[in-house]
Amino acid sequence: MAAGTHTVTNQAPPLVAYDMFTSDRALAEAVERHLPPDVYGEAIGHLTSFGVSAGSAQAQGWGALANECPPRLRTHDRYGNRIDEVDFHPSWHRLLGRAVTAGLSGGAWGRPGGHVWRAAGFVLATQVEAGHLCPLSMTHAAVPALRAEPELAAAWEPLLASRVYEQGLRPPLEKAGVLLGMGMTEKQGGSDVRTNTTRAEPLAADGEYVLTGHKWFCSAPMSDGFLVLAQAPAGLTCFLVPRVLPDGTRNTFLIQRLKDKLGNRSNASAEVEFDGTTWARRVGEEGRGVRTIIGMVAATRLDCVLGSAGLMRQAVAQAVHHASYRRAFGGLLVDKPLMRNVLADLALESEAATVLGLRLAAAYDADAEQERALLRVAVPVAKYWVTKRCTPVVAEALECLGGNGYVEESGLPRLLRESPLNSIWEGAGNVQALDVLRALQREPAALNAFLEEVGRARGADHRLDRAIRDLLAELADLEGIEARARRLVERMARVLQGALLVRWAPPEVADAFCASRLGGDWGTSFGTLPHTLDLATVVERARPVDTD
Repeated sequence: MAAGTHTVTNQAPPLVAYDMFTSDRALAEAVERHLPPDVYGEAIGHLTSFGVSAGSAQAQGWGALANECPPRLRTHDRYGNRIDEVDFHPSWHRLLGRAVTAGLSGGAWGRPGGHVWRAAGFVLATQVEAGHLCPLSMTHAAVPALRAEPELAAAWEPLLASRVYEQGLRPPLEKAGVLLGMGMTEKQGGSDVRTNTTRAEPLAADGEYVLTGHKWFCSAPMSDGFLVLAQAPAGLTCFLVPRVLPDGTRNTFLIQRLKDKLGNRSNASAEVEFDGTTWARRVGEEGRGVRTIIGMVAATRLDCVLGSAGLMRQAVAQAVHHASYRRAFGGLLVDKPLMRNVLADLALESEAATVLGLRLAAAYDADAEQERALLRVAVPVAKYWVTKRCTPVVAEALECLGGNGYVEESGLPRLLRESPLNSIWEGAGNVQALDVLRALQREPAALNAFLEEVGRARGADHRLDRAIRDLLAELADLEGIEARARRLVERMARVLQGALLVRWAPPEVADAFCASRLGGDWGTSFGTLPHTLDLATVVERARPVDTD
């Protein structure tokens, strides 16, 4: 029996049993804006159903369990045979199966509106549990790389696009659906993959090789195959390494250990050795490995943007939800001017990230030369900026819950541990900034596409117009460009986000963003927006559930 003094009051109810998709106005509006009319109805039905599932107590419970019970490596069976298997909690498999069934693996390519549809689902799934998104992202991104080898693509692509999840290691072509991972990073090089030392020695059969070497980070090692980079006689080359060979025997894929990570704990990240008997199939031409894999890298970078947008949205939703129920100093927290300022500031960052991520997904769907040029520069710009904004947003949202947010049961600590990952994965900040410089210097069409995109909003807001002029001046000055690359990329990101919000967001949101991010009327922490703005409307737009 509870003590007489233990009456619980003034606590927000759990944020569960709600439609995570429809309640996210920025996301739902972006889907409506970018999807072709002939697929919109079907997509909305699926996304609404997925949003209800993602917002359920059951799914949220699966996410918590998958992290509380992380994967476990079994190198040998009871008889001493090497098996190199990773055991996951059943909740991981439930989440992964649910996401594959929703089409978040390899089915977006060539499907009308497929990338926008999938991007929205990716944002939703991230809010449940981010770790299980890693194999889905790699599987999705593997499709353009495999198309460099038409014979492989014909056999594997239908399995990557399948909405059937089959766990367990079996010959891939005998399964109803497969997942792919990748292995590029080595301990001596990190992002500098051209220094990779893994060797690929040709076999008698054309396109077949054996590999010798190691991979320092190889995520989701239970996947059915991996795209890896290795040094062939003609140079760095891309290879497909299946876990199980066609005759049913295990390929040599030695998992040395699993990484003990800050976050993303439900997802196994491994160190892997190839010992000279690892069979691999070449993908693309020898010596053209980076060119073959670059499409995969670009796709996973966009998923980093979408994943960060999802983490921010969930953090902001939790903060607004808490403040809508919690009373302090004579009223609801959400009605207090200073707390409202903090919540509105966080909501702006979240909406800007969502609008940018979905715009880039739409560029993939368009598959036009102008859109491909935009992606070349806008993806690393977005990857740099959105992923870096994620951690401070989540940390401030946690503070909105006070001590309650610092407790594991709130879910905010897990979001905080997860928040730096997308900034690190697929090239950290300096790599993204330098990639932007390369695009600007080598591909004039990329800069033209970027300027045309932001130019569509010219004349609508004087602060945006001034920011565009300042950006053009900075782009014209190449002196010391590498040392100030981060400053340039940050400015490009804010201008692009501002242009998109001016075109598509409600006036209250666009006005607040331009006043603070572009107009300079902003402090150095969240909650420093101009008090004259309509902050109540911005916060209400971010509310996940109706509290009436």
